[in-house]
Amino acid sequence: MNDGVNGVALAVFIFFFVLVTVMGFLAARWRKAANEHTLDEWGLGGRSFGTWVTWFLLGGDLYTAYTFVAVPAAIYAAGAAGFFAVPYTILVYPLIFTFLPRLWSVSHKHGYVTTSDFVRGRFGSKGLSLAVAVTGILATMPYIALQLVGIQAVLDVMGVGGGENTNWFVKDLPLLLAFGVLAAYTYSSGLRAPALIAFVKDTLIYIVIAVAIIYIPIKLGGFDEIFASAQEAYSETNPATGAPRGALVPGEAGQWTYATLALGSALALFMYPHSITATLSSRSRDVIRRNTTILPLYSLMLGLLALLGFMAIAAGVKVQNGQLAIPQLFENMFPDWFAGVAFAAIGIGALVPAAIMSIAAANLFTRNIYKDFIKPDATPKQETAVSKIVSLLVKVGALVFVLTMDKTVAINFQLLGGIWILQTFPALVGGLFTRWFHRWALIGGWAVGMIYGTVAAYGVASPTQKHFGGSAKEIPGIGEIGYIGLTAFVINVLVTVVLTFVLRAVKAPEGVDETQPKDYTADAGDPGVEVELPPATAGSAH
Repeated sequence: MNDGVNGVALAVFIFFFVLVTVMGFLAARWRKAANEHTLDEWGLGGRSFGTWVTWFLLGGDLYTAYTFVAVPAAIYAAGAAGFFAVPYTILVYPLIFTFLPRLWSVSHKHGYVTTSDFVRGRFGSKGLSLAVAVTGILATMPYIALQLVGIQAVLDVMGVGGGENTNWFVKDLPLLLAFGVLAAYTYSSGLRAPALIAFVKDTLIYIVIAVAIIYIPIKLGGFDEIFASAQEAYSETNPATGAPRGALVPGEAGQWTYATLALGSALALFMYPHSITATLSSRSRDVIRRNTTILPLYSLMLGLLALLGFMAIAAGVKVQNGQLAIPQLFENMFPDWFAGVAFAAIGIGALVPAAIMSIAAANLFTRNIYKDFIKPDATPKQETAVSKIVSLLVKVGALVFVLTMDKTVAINFQLLGGIWILQTFPALVGGLFTRWFHRWALIGGWAVGMIYGTVAAYGVASPTQKHFGGSAKEIPGIGEIGYIGLTAFVINVLVTVVLTFVLRAVKAPEGVDETQPKDYTADAGDPGVEVELPPATAGSAH
């Protein structure tokens, strides 16, 4: 790592950072509504985004700074096993094509802002809605923290903030400033800010990846040399484990882990609140369908991005923290000005999803905790005010997490968040297609899945951690090592099915379903499809 500050790269980084900051505040005037004091406007951008805005917003939401830094970092550290992110993003789009249009339709019809709103309306259960909301908030917090970790990695490589012995305030001041700007424009502009900034973020990322995939291999002697260097490096013994560092091709022992992690991650991706928030901001169900056909372009980009891990090895990048590998590769290989562009792509790639995630978590708290249990008669204006404040508190919590804990802990807690959020799948996706599951059975399955997943992850150790050291463990009854989240999900479904049979046999009371079959296929502009709300609470779900 270079000593001192890379002034040219920093200047370019600051230019783009200032640009998106200005855009973030100006976004408040973009498509401004007559009444901006509703969650529909602040938290969902007025549900008005078309195909391209939604595509950039979802891309900015799903392909984050964590993706930019962590996926090639996984390749750098362990080899081809890190490519699991590529097949799971391929699997996810046919999956979401089947259920996201249905969720959009019923949400548009009834004014649902969150997944918990839908679950409460579908099953008539505030308890199940609360479980989904709490899970979403818990799973999102470490994800926001990882975006700040991405910004911090870029700042470290640029030499900003001093070394490890520097006063903590001076060292973390740049990250604090970035956090302050993010918090301010999110509070001011809501979802419109990341929607507008996503255009810049994705453009920069595509430019950087296109240049990197051509320019860096030329400098390193071609892909033959890159893969040969990687193979040699992976064959070296890792002193911490006594095993080879990694492999260009996953071994037979790791195939179950690879496959289950890819499948489980695909099932979990659109359970995250921020994914649903970006989806519900669309103006029609056809926008959702079109996006499922063009979002795979990001998977192509992700595959190319992952190759940077091999390039970092071939370029001789040596870092203690694997998350610094790709920023350091850019620092070493690119001219200073283009390194600044690459760093800006990562930095902005953190700001966009962090903003959406904080808004999504705030909407969950406001709608499904504050309104349902604390102040049922809250007005739309009060809801919006509470959501704005909670979005700030969520970001503060993520910042404290980053500043006080080791960065590997943030990654492992994000992996734990993936295990948790997958347990909401039966209630959300199951509810979109059938009313057969009993609400109490869904709560029981959710609880068992959460407990099993948490306890199993707690028992996983790594060379640096005694607990929560990974997300793979032996699958009960099979004996293969697999993704804990998928195992917990299967147990969740089994418990839900068994309990549903039992509860229906004893005629346990069911909640009232406020939806109708036609609600799930309705589109904007269809007769009788406009949001149905009581006059006293216009703008909020009933």
